Amino acid sequence: MIHIQKAKFPWAVVHMDLITALTPSGDRSYNACLVIADRYRKTPILLPCHKDETVMDTALLLWNSVLSHTELFENIISDRDSKFKSALWTNLHRFFRTNS
Repeated sequence: MIHIQKAKFPWAVVHMDLITALTPSGDRSYNACLVIADRYRKTPILLPCHKDETVMDTALLLWNSVLSHTELFENIISDRDSKFKSALWTNLHRFFRTNS
């Protein structure tokens, strides 16, 4: 069993999951939903997206919808593979102009 760290403040630790196989909707025919949940407040944010979005698309979605009004997360918990998470962190640090 993996120990999941406790969040010390809002948006420090987030859970990220992609819900797919949704009926296309909206003017952009979204067929998926990116769920970002703040572990501290248990607050979810649901972001419409496409199931085949790239790492850069996901990073931009996070930047524009969540990180524009929070600080950079300390940890992202996700079932995505380590290669995806590493590329996501690289892009997020690039947006914040910090070293990863």
